[in-house]
This record gives sequence, C-alpha cells and structure tokens, in this order.
Amino acid sequence: MTPYRSLFAVTLHEGYQMFEYELQQIRSAEMIRAADNYRMAREAARTRRAARHEAARTDHDDGEGRVNGHRSRRPRFARAA
Repeated sequence: MTPYRSLFAVTLHEGYQMFEYELQQIRSAEMIRAADNYRMAREAARTRRAARHEAARTDHDDGEGRVNGHRSRRPRFARAA
C-alpha cells in the first residue's frame, strides 16, 4: 500500500465532511440574506405607511380637503329592503 492511497482515503472522507460543512454554510448565508430582505421589506412598508398616515394627518389640519374620507361611518349605499 502506498502512502498516497491512505492519504487519499482520509482526504476523501474529510473532504465529504468539508463539503457538508460548506453546504451548511451556504444554506445559513442564504437564510440570513432572506431574513434581511424580509426585514428590509417590512421596514420599507412600515415607513411608507407612516408617511401616508402623517400626510393624512397633516391634510386634516387644513381648512379644506375631502369631506368624507375613505373610512366613513355611514355606508355609501342604503341597505335594500
């Protein structure tokens, strides 16, 4: 038996473990990226919502504007009998 053959067998086994480790690292990095993307999307949505609410709040302070907003208490049409 040559020393290369035994070295190759050990390296092959260690290489398999290294391959599994690298796959796990790649999956972990992908999951972290996906979580960051989700977090940034939620933050952007929250910022847009806050800007809309702020704009709506400042519009209500004006003397003029829409008489009834998109959330009126009364239904738009009367109920059918």
